[in-house]
Amino acid sequence: MSGTDSLRRGFLKQTAGAGLVAATQARAQTLPDIAIGNKRVSRLIVGSNPIVGYSYGTAKLTAHMQNYFTVERTAEFLLHCEREGITTFQGNFSPKIRSALLAARERGSKIQFILLASDYESGVPKEALELQPIAIAHHGGVTDKLFRAGQHAVVHDFVKKVHDAALVAGISMHNPDNLARIEDSAWENDFYMTCFYYLTRSPEELAKIVREPTVEQTLGEYYFFAGDPDRMTRRIREAGKPCLGFKILGAGRLCKNPQMLEKAFSYAYRSIKPGDGVIVGMYPALSDEAQENVALARRYGRTA
Repeated sequence: MSGTDSLRRGFLKQTAGAGLVAATQARAQTLPDIAIGNKRVSRLIVGSNPIVGYSYGTAKLTAHMQNYFTVERTAEFLLHCEREGITTFQGNFSPKIRSALLAARERGSKIQFILLASDYESGVPKEALELQPIAIAHHGGVTDKLFRAGQHAVVHDFVKKVHDAALVAGISMHNPDNLARIEDSAWENDFYMTCFYYLTRSPEELAKIVREPTVEQTLGEYYFFAGDPDRMTRRIREAGKPCLGFKILGAGRLCKNPQMLEKAFSYAYRSIKPGDGVIVGMYPALSDEAQENVALARRYGRTA
Protein backbone atom coordinates (compact mmCIF):
# COMPACT_ATOMS: atom_id res chain seq x y z
CA MET A 1 0.00 0.00 0.00
CA SER A 2 1.38 3.38 -0.98
CA GLY A 3 1.63 6.29 1.44
CA THR A 4 -1.04 8.09 -0.56
CA ASP A 5 -3.43 5.12 -0.28
CA SER A 6 -2.79 4.90 3.45
CA LEU A 7 -3.52 8.58 3.96
CA ARG A 8 -6.65 8.32 1.80
CA ARG A 9 -7.98 5.35 3.78
CA GLY A 10 -7.25 7.12 7.05
CA PHE A 11 -9.10 10.19 5.80
CA LEU A 12 -12.11 8.10 4.73
CA LYS A 13 -12.15 6.33 8.08
CA GLN A 14 -12.11 9.65 9.93
CA THR A 15 -14.82 11.02 7.65
CA ALA A 16 -17.01 7.97 8.19
CA GLY A 17 -16.49 8.24 11.93
CA ALA A 18 -17.39 11.91 11.90
CA GLY A 19 -20.48 11.12 9.87
CA LEU A 20 -21.56 8.48 12.36
CA VAL A 21 -21.11 10.90 15.26
CA ALA A 22 -23.06 13.57 13.40
CA ALA A 23 -25.86 11.12 12.59
CA THR A 24 -26.02 10.00 16.21
CA GLN A 25 -26.15 13.59 17.44
CA ALA A 26 -28.87 14.41 14.90
CA ARG A 27 -31.00 11.51 16.11
CA ALA A 28 -30.44 12.52 19.72
CA GLN A 29 -31.54 16.07 18.99
CA THR A 30 -34.86 14.87 17.58
CA LEU A 31 -35.93 13.14 20.80
CA PRO A 32 -37.74 15.60 23.09
CA ASP A 33 -36.34 16.18 26.56
CA ILE A 34 -37.62 17.51 29.89
CA ALA A 35 -36.18 18.83 33.14
CA ILE A 36 -36.04 16.97 36.45
CA GLY A 37 -34.45 19.18 39.03
CA ASN A 38 -31.41 20.76 37.39
CA LYS A 39 -30.97 17.95 34.84
CA ARG A 40 -32.33 17.43 31.33
CA VAL A 41 -33.43 13.91 30.41
CA SER A 42 -34.92 12.45 27.25
CA ARG A 43 -38.70 12.23 27.38
CA LEU A 44 -38.25 8.50 26.79
CA ILE A 45 -36.06 6.81 29.42
CA VAL A 46 -34.97 3.19 29.18
CA GLY A 47 -35.88 1.06 32.21
CA SER A 48 -34.09 -1.91 33.72
CA ASN A 49 -36.76 -4.48 34.62
CA PRO A 50 -36.12 -6.82 31.64
CA ILE A 51 -32.37 -6.55 32.26
CA VAL A 52 -32.63 -7.89 35.80
CA GLY A 53 -35.47 -10.28 34.96
CA TYR A 54 -38.56 -8.58 36.36
CA SER A 55 -40.90 -9.94 33.69
CA TYR A 56 -44.19 -9.67 35.60
CA GLY A 57 -45.04 -12.88 33.78
CA THR A 58 -43.87 -16.46 34.08
CA ALA A 59 -40.73 -17.92 35.65
CA LYS A 60 -39.51 -19.04 32.22
CA LEU A 61 -39.82 -15.55 30.77
CA THR A 62 -37.94 -14.19 33.78
CA ALA A 63 -35.15 -16.73 33.25
CA HIS A 64 -35.00 -15.95 29.54
CA MET A 65 -34.59 -12.25 30.23
CA GLN A 66 -31.87 -12.87 32.78
CA ASN A 67 -30.00 -15.19 30.41
CA TYR A 68 -30.36 -12.88 27.43
CA PHE A 69 -29.07 -9.78 29.20
CA THR A 70 -25.48 -10.69 29.93
CA VAL A 71 -23.26 -7.87 31.13
CA GLU A 72 -21.73 -7.46 27.67
CA ARG A 73 -25.10 -7.53 25.90
CA THR A 74 -26.53 -5.05 28.41
CA ALA A 75 -23.64 -2.65 27.87
CA GLU A 76 -24.12 -2.85 24.10
CA PHE A 77 -27.87 -2.35 24.54
CA LEU A 78 -27.30 0.85 26.53
CA LEU A 79 -24.91 2.12 23.88
CA HIS A 80 -27.51 1.36 21.22
CA CYS A 81 -30.23 3.19 23.16
CA GLU A 82 -27.92 6.18 23.40
CA ARG A 83 -27.19 6.11 19.68
CA GLU A 84 -30.95 6.20 19.08
CA GLY A 85 -31.23 9.36 21.16
CA ILE A 86 -32.16 8.09 24.64
CA THR A 87 -30.06 10.06 27.11
CA THR A 88 -31.10 8.43 30.39
CA PHE A 89 -31.27 4.96 31.96
CA GLN A 90 -33.24 4.11 35.10
CA GLY A 91 -32.33 1.08 37.18
CA ASN A 92 -31.75 -0.39 40.60
CA PHE A 93 -28.40 -1.18 42.21
CA SER A 94 -27.38 -4.72 41.23
CA PRO A 95 -24.09 -6.33 40.21
CA LYS A 96 -25.26 -6.67 36.60
CA ILE A 97 -26.44 -3.07 36.33
CA ARG A 98 -23.22 -1.83 37.91
CA SER A 99 -20.93 -3.87 35.65
CA ALA A 100 -22.88 -3.10 32.47
CA LEU A 101 -23.09 0.62 33.15
CA LEU A 102 -19.39 0.88 33.91
CA ALA A 103 -18.57 -1.19 30.80
CA ALA A 104 -20.72 1.07 28.62
CA ARG A 105 -18.99 4.14 30.02
CA GLU A 106 -15.58 2.61 29.32
CA ARG A 107 -16.71 2.42 25.70
CA GLY A 108 -17.62 6.10 25.65
CA SER A 109 -21.22 6.12 26.84
CA LYS A 110 -22.50 9.34 28.37
CA ILE A 111 -25.90 7.92 29.27
CA GLN A 112 -27.28 9.37 32.49
CA PHE A 113 -28.39 7.11 35.33
CA ILE A 114 -31.41 7.43 37.63
CA LEU A 115 -31.02 5.05 40.56
CA LEU A 116 -34.02 3.40 42.20
CA ALA A 117 -33.37 2.61 45.86
CA SER A 118 -34.67 2.67 49.45
CA ASP A 119 -33.66 2.15 53.07
CA TYR A 120 -30.83 4.70 53.29
CA GLU A 121 -30.26 5.10 57.01
CA SER A 122 -27.04 7.12 57.17
CA GLY A 123 -27.03 8.81 53.78
CA VAL A 124 -26.37 7.64 50.23
CA PRO A 125 -23.71 4.87 50.32
CA LYS A 126 -20.43 5.12 48.42
CA GLU A 127 -21.23 2.17 46.15
CA ALA A 128 -24.31 3.98 44.87
CA LEU A 129 -22.39 7.20 44.29
CA GLU A 130 -19.76 5.24 42.35
CA LEU A 131 -22.29 4.90 39.52
CA GLN A 132 -22.55 8.70 39.35
CA PRO A 133 -26.35 8.88 39.26
CA ILE A 134 -27.92 12.18 38.34
CA ALA A 135 -30.90 11.34 40.54
CA ILE A 136 -32.11 8.79 43.08
CA ALA A 137 -35.77 7.83 43.46
CA HIS A 138 -37.32 6.02 46.40
CA HIS A 139 -38.54 2.56 45.36
CA GLY A 140 -42.25 2.54 44.49
CA GLY A 141 -43.22 -0.73 46.14
CA VAL A 142 -41.48 0.34 49.34
CA THR A 143 -43.13 3.77 49.17
CA ASP A 144 -46.59 2.19 49.00
CA LYS A 145 -45.79 -0.22 51.83
CA LEU A 146 -44.49 2.54 54.11
CA PHE A 147 -47.44 4.81 53.38
CA ARG A 148 -49.87 1.99 54.15
CA ALA A 149 -48.09 1.50 57.49
CA GLY A 150 -48.25 5.21 58.29
CA GLN A 151 -44.47 5.61 57.98
CA HIS A 152 -44.47 8.52 55.54
CA ALA A 153 -41.57 10.18 57.36
CA VAL A 154 -39.19 7.42 56.24
CA VAL A 155 -39.76 8.36 52.60
CA HIS A 156 -39.52 12.07 53.38
CA ASP A 157 -36.19 11.53 55.18
CA PHE A 158 -34.92 9.58 52.17
CA VAL A 159 -35.55 12.60 49.96
CA LYS A 160 -33.56 14.80 52.34
CA LYS A 161 -30.61 12.38 52.33
CA VAL A 162 -30.52 12.35 48.52
CA HIS A 163 -30.47 16.15 48.54
CA ASP A 164 -27.68 16.05 51.13
CA ALA A 165 -25.68 14.13 48.54
CA ALA A 166 -26.32 16.98 46.06
CA LEU A 167 -28.47 14.79 43.81
CA VAL A 168 -31.92 15.18 42.31
CA ALA A 169 -34.47 13.35 44.49
CA GLY A 170 -37.52 11.44 43.29
CA ILE A 171 -40.27 9.33 44.78
CA SER A 172 -41.76 6.36 42.99
CA MET A 173 -45.22 4.93 43.70
CA HIS A 174 -48.00 2.77 42.27
CA ASN A 175 -50.85 4.21 44.32
CA PRO A 176 -52.09 7.51 42.81
CA ASP A 177 -53.41 8.59 46.21
CA ASN A 178 -49.84 8.63 47.53
CA LEU A 179 -48.88 11.06 44.80
CA ALA A 180 -51.73 13.35 45.81
CA ARG A 181 -50.77 13.14 49.48
CA ILE A 182 -47.16 14.14 48.83
CA GLU A 183 -48.26 17.00 46.61
CA ASP A 184 -50.64 18.26 49.28
CA SER A 185 -47.82 18.11 51.84
CA ALA A 186 -45.42 20.07 49.60
CA TRP A 187 -42.41 17.79 50.05
CA GLU A 188 -39.02 18.84 48.68
CA ASN A 189 -38.65 16.04 46.11
CA ASP A 190 -37.84 17.11 42.55
CA PHE A 191 -39.87 14.56 40.58
CA TYR A 192 -42.08 11.47 40.79
CA MET A 193 -42.01 8.05 39.19
CA THR A 194 -45.61 7.03 38.65
CA CYS A 195 -46.76 3.54 37.72
CA PHE A 196 -49.70 3.42 35.31
CA TYR A 197 -50.95 0.33 37.17
CA TYR A 198 -51.61 0.07 40.90
CA LEU A 199 -49.76 -3.22 41.40
CA THR A 200 -49.34 -2.94 45.17
CA ARG A 201 -52.98 -3.11 46.26
CA SER A 202 -53.56 -4.81 49.59
CA PRO A 203 -55.66 -8.02 49.66
CA GLU A 204 -58.50 -5.96 51.10
CA GLU A 205 -58.33 -3.47 48.23
CA LEU A 206 -58.22 -6.29 45.69
CA ALA A 207 -61.20 -8.02 47.26
CA LYS A 208 -63.31 -4.93 46.54
CA ILE A 209 -62.51 -5.26 42.83
CA VAL A 210 -62.07 -8.97 42.17
CA ARG A 211 -65.33 -10.75 42.99
CA GLU A 212 -65.33 -13.89 40.86
CA PRO A 213 -63.03 -15.70 41.20
CA THR A 214 -61.81 -14.62 44.62
CA VAL A 215 -58.29 -13.30 44.99
CA GLU A 216 -57.18 -16.54 46.64
CA GLN A 217 -58.32 -18.57 43.62
CA THR A 218 -56.47 -16.63 40.95
CA LEU A 219 -53.04 -17.39 39.53
CA GLY A 220 -50.35 -14.75 39.52
CA GLU A 221 -49.03 -12.08 41.82
CA TYR A 222 -49.93 -8.94 39.87
CA TYR A 223 -53.23 -7.51 38.68
CA PHE A 224 -53.33 -5.12 35.73
CA PHE A 225 -56.71 -3.37 35.77
CA ALA A 226 -57.72 -1.49 32.63
CA GLY A 227 -58.96 1.55 34.55
CA ASP A 228 -55.74 2.15 36.48
CA PRO A 229 -53.93 4.31 33.88
CA ASP A 230 -56.76 6.85 33.80
CA ARG A 231 -56.64 7.19 37.58
CA MET A 232 -52.88 7.65 37.73
CA THR A 233 -52.63 10.01 34.76
CA ARG A 234 -55.33 12.22 36.29
CA ARG A 235 -53.12 12.60 39.36
CA ILE A 236 -50.09 13.17 37.15
CA ARG A 237 -51.78 16.07 35.39
CA GLU A 238 -52.66 17.59 38.77
CA ALA A 239 -49.09 17.30 40.08
CA GLY A 240 -46.95 20.42 40.10
CA LYS A 241 -43.70 18.50 39.58
CA PRO A 242 -42.43 16.37 36.70
CA CYS A 243 -43.63 12.78 36.61
CA LEU A 244 -41.96 9.83 34.88
CA GLY A 245 -44.70 7.35 34.02
CA PHE A 246 -43.76 3.69 33.96
CA LYS A 247 -45.46 0.42 33.02
CA ILE A 248 -47.10 2.33 30.17
CA LEU A 249 -47.10 -0.95 28.20
CA GLY A 250 -48.55 -3.01 31.05
CA ALA A 251 -45.31 -5.01 31.38
CA GLY A 252 -45.57 -6.13 27.77
CA ARG A 253 -49.32 -6.75 27.75
CA LEU A 254 -49.90 -3.88 25.32
CA CYS A 255 -47.29 -4.98 22.78
CA LYS A 256 -49.14 -7.78 21.00
CA ASN A 257 -48.93 -5.94 17.68
CA PRO A 258 -47.64 -2.60 16.34
CA GLN A 259 -51.09 -1.04 16.55
CA MET A 260 -51.40 -1.77 20.27
CA LEU A 261 -47.89 -0.48 20.90
CA GLU A 262 -48.56 2.76 19.07
CA LYS A 263 -51.88 3.23 20.88
CA ALA A 264 -50.15 2.79 24.25
CA PHE A 265 -47.48 5.38 23.48
CA SER A 266 -50.06 7.80 22.12
CA TYR A 267 -52.21 7.41 25.23
CA ALA A 268 -49.25 7.85 27.58
CA TYR A 269 -47.94 11.09 26.10
CA ARG A 270 -51.41 12.48 25.51
CA SER A 271 -52.42 11.81 29.13
CA ILE A 272 -49.44 13.35 30.94
CA LYS A 273 -48.12 16.92 31.13
CA PRO A 274 -45.70 18.38 28.55
CA GLY A 275 -43.01 18.42 31.26
CA ASP A 276 -43.42 14.72 32.05
CA GLY A 277 -41.70 11.68 30.56
CA VAL A 278 -42.01 7.91 30.41
CA ILE A 279 -39.79 5.00 31.42
CA VAL A 280 -40.01 1.91 29.24
CA GLY A 281 -38.31 -1.42 29.79
CA MET A 282 -37.13 -2.95 26.54
CA TYR A 283 -36.43 -6.55 25.57
CA PRO A 284 -34.75 -6.62 22.14
CA ALA A 285 -34.53 -10.38 21.79
CA LEU A 286 -36.99 -10.41 18.86
CA SER A 287 -36.89 -6.89 17.46
CA ASP A 288 -35.10 -3.56 17.87
CA GLU A 289 -37.39 -2.21 20.58
CA ALA A 290 -35.18 0.80 21.26
CA GLN A 291 -35.54 1.98 17.68
CA GLU A 292 -39.28 1.22 17.64
CA ASN A 293 -39.95 3.02 20.91
CA VAL A 294 -37.83 6.04 20.03
CA ALA A 295 -39.77 6.45 16.79
CA LEU A 296 -43.03 6.53 18.76
CA ALA A 297 -41.58 8.92 21.34
CA ARG A 298 -40.58 11.30 18.57
CA ARG A 299 -44.03 11.08 17.03
CA TYR A 300 -46.14 11.43 20.17
CA GLY A 301 -43.75 12.99 22.68
CA ARG A 302 -43.27 16.32 20.98
CA THR A 303 -44.12 19.15 23.37
CA ALA A 304 -44.65 21.87 20.77
